[in-house]
Amino acid sequence: MIHHLKGKLVEKTPTYVVIECGGVGYFVNISLHTFSNLSDSESIQLFTHLQVKEDAHTLFGFAQKSEREIFRLLISVSGIGSSIARTMLSSMEPPQIRDAIANGDVASIQSIKGIGAKTAQRVILDLKDKILKVYDIGEVSAPTNNTNKEEALSALEVLGFARRAAEKVVDKVLGQDPSLSVENIIKLALKNL
Repeated sequence: MIHHLKGKLVEKTPTYVVIECGGVGYFVNISLHTFSNLSDSESIQLFTHLQVKEDAHTLFGFAQKSEREIFRLLISVSGIGSSIARTMLSSMEPPQIRDAIANGDVASIQSIKGIGAKTAQRVILDLKDKILKVYDIGEVSAPTNNTNKEEALSALEVLGFARRAAEKVVDKVLGQDPSLSVENIIKLALKNL
């Protein structure tokens, strides 16, 4: 119903802001991520999500549309309410949440206060396909600092193998023995490709 608010910043705290638009002050709940992205200038704009319940109408504000989209995806999961979704966005950057879900990284999501193992698994199960579709990304590879892996992948690509297929096999090989040399990674990967 309310897509965004643009107006004068009247009050700013780490959990909420008050924005005056046309003489009306709106109390808007925010995450720490949005708080850190808000300037102290008088005029601000927030993208909003209005939650309507029997006993309350609650407005949530976000510095970017992408953060709002992740919030909306999170609250669509059974067991994740608006307060837990806001805690998640306060604990991790939206791209970190997106990547953790896309990678099936239960440990990262479970590290957020108030989220147990079952809830973290449910978030990933319910949202992984949606995240990949919304952000138009294939299987996301976990960030790595492994130069041997990168060299092996480059070599396999030169040999004509698709990067995604090669990466899955290389990850499997490294899962068994992370200390392998580039040559051994390539040899073992070739047996499985």
